[in-house]
Order: sequence, then C-alpha cells, then structure tokens
Amino acid sequence: MTTPLPSPGAPVGIFDSGVGGLSVLRHIQAQLPHEHLLYFADSGFAPYGDKPEDVVVERVLSLASYLSTHGVKALVVACNTATVAAVRELRERYPSMPIVGVEPGLKPAAAATRNGKVGVLATERTLAGAKFLALRDQIHEATGADFLLQPCVGLADQIEFGELDSDATAAMLARFLQPLLDQGADTLVLGCTHYPLVRASIERVLEKAGKADVTLIDTGDAVARQLARLLDAGSLLRHQGPPPASLTGFTSASAAALKAAFASLLGVDPPVHEVAIPVPPSWQNGTRN
Repeated sequence: MTTPLPSPGAPVGIFDSGVGGLSVLRHIQAQLPHEHLLYFADSGFAPYGDKPEDVVVERVLSLASYLSTHGVKALVVACNTATVAAVRELRERYPSMPIVGVEPGLKPAAAATRNGKVGVLATERTLAGAKFLALRDQIHEATGADFLLQPCVGLADQIEFGELDSDATAAMLARFLQPLLDQGADTLVLGCTHYPLVRASIERVLEKAGKADVTLIDTGDAVARQLARLLDAGSLLRHQGPPPASLTGFTSASAAALKAAFASLLGVDPPVHEVAIPVPPSWQNGTRN
C-alpha cells in the first residue's frame, strides 16, 4: 500500500511534554496564520527531563505515531529535552516529513553577549545530552563564548501547575539565576520551551537583582521560521482558506487543564481531547524495568 503524499491542507503536528510548547505554538500561529495545527501536551508523562533517554525516545516515537494517524504534513518537537533525545530517530522514522526540533539558542546567545558569559537554563536531561554538549563546544570554539550551565530542577513542573507568578516560582528562579549572575552572565538562554512562559517573572527577578539589562534568548521565533522554510521548500504551505485555520489540542492528562492553559497563555479556546498513549514498557509504574 502506497502512503499518500501530504497536501498543503494537511495539519502540522506540534508536541511537548506539557504546556511549554505553547510558547512555540504562539510563534507558529503568528508566522503561519493559515495553517491547521494539532498540539499534543503529554502532561500525563511529564516531565521528560528526569527520565532516561531511551524512555524519552520511545515516548516521542509513540506521540509522533499518534499524530501521523491524523495525517500531519510536518512535526514540530516543541521540547528541548525531546529534541536532544529523539529528533534523529524521528527523522529516521519519517525521512520524507519536515521535522523541526527545538534546541537551546546558544548561537544567538553567543552573538548577543557583550562579555562572553552566557547562562543556560535547561533541564538536567538537556544539559547532559551529547548533542547539546557537542553544540556548546563547537560554538565556544567558534566564538569564545563561555556557557554556564544551570539545571532547573522542578521549574517545568511549576509551570505545568500554572504557577507562573507565585512567590514559590520567584524563589525558585532566584535560586537558579543568582549563581549565573554571580559568574557575570549578561545573557541567558531559556533552554526549555516552558521557560518563556515565566519570562515576566524572570525579568522581575533580574530587576530586583539589579540586572535588568541581561538579555534573554527565546528560540520559538526561529523554530517558526524554520518550519515556514521547510514547508515552503516542500510546496506544503497552506494559503488562506476556506476553511479558516484550525487548532485542536490533545493531552495525555486533563483536557480541562489544557483548555485552561490555552485560555490563559494564548487567549484561545480550541477543542481538546484526552488521549491514552501507552507508557513505554521500560517505564512501568514510573520506574525502569
């Protein structure tokens, strides 16, 4: 049986471990307003950052397989941890499909820094990944920029819980940011798609520390531009309808929670469906077998 070629009218699939990918989705909506979009928040299996890499790979392939049943023409891995762990396997599984991953913006940060000190806020899994470390070393050699790595354990969970402006989140941010500021970082990479959602809180912490001039790097815009380039190259751009562009949400947790996140973070109210994606066999009951 021949697999049908994707058409410009097919949707783009976007997925993340939770609501963090909404920070990427908003850039995609702004740059590609005519595209049909499917967003999968894997909140039932979040966070990815504390799970073994092989488990994350299995999970990402399962989510991509589910989205492929909806005829997606492209995939956006709107999660830094998932990109580091599994984007190569995804491209091997779907060689003819445009696939865009999210990587910490080390290159734009190296260009933006004034003193060569760049702090990188990310999950433990992202910062430990061989692909990330190779990229860090490559950009350091090319630019001389020093990258100061700060794992932010628990921050993505706070954001998933909707704690964007709470005192607890502010205290957590201050704990993560202060060591980077003490080392002289004048530029900070928001190396997880969840983190731009607390950008206002980060800016308040920086202002309180007397560091309001620190530059923040968010790569969501670059992801949307790369998606647009790949769709254009494959003659897959959808132009203005009818029908109008649609957005549909899927989640492995609570539909009500994802609908609330869509409303509070993007000001939209799309249909949301709860979907049961089997847990990888190597992670039954939350522990490795």
